[in-house]
Amino acid sequence: MSSIADIQQDIIDEFELISEDREATIFYIMELGQKLPEMSEDLKTEDNIIKGCQSKVWLTAGYEDGKVVFQADSNTDITKGLISLLIRVLSEQTPDDILNAELNFVEAIGMNQVIGSQRTNGFNSMIKQMKMYALGFKTKEQVNQ
Repeated sequence: MSSIADIQQDIIDEFELISEDREATIFYIMELGQKLPEMSEDLKTEDNIIKGCQSKVWLTAGYEDGKVVFQADSNTDITKGLISLLIRVLSEQTPDDILNAELNFVEAIGMNQVIGSQRTNGFNSMIKQMKMYALGFKTKEQVNQ
């Protein structure tokens, strides 16, 4: 598995080709969302909705072999694309790596200029929730040692 830094660099390289074209960037984010694996309908519950997002975003996490595995979905294409980027970076990483991750790809690809302040707040809520899952798994792991 690649490191968080390596995955972020891959994303930065992908977006570099279209960085000057806002419309192409938005379209590409939406396209990434379409590639997100389907989330089971029974996981789309109120408990799994990320608070602070304008759109509905469902997020769950599991813990396998010391790594956090995320699943998510959204009711809008752009938001689904945004959460798919976060899953690509943070899923299948250790809780410590997730908690210590500096998510510099967001600024590097100019996402804040593309998605606006409402979605930026929602995106930050997604990151916060993913880090909370990682903290929960880390704490549980420490208690079980």
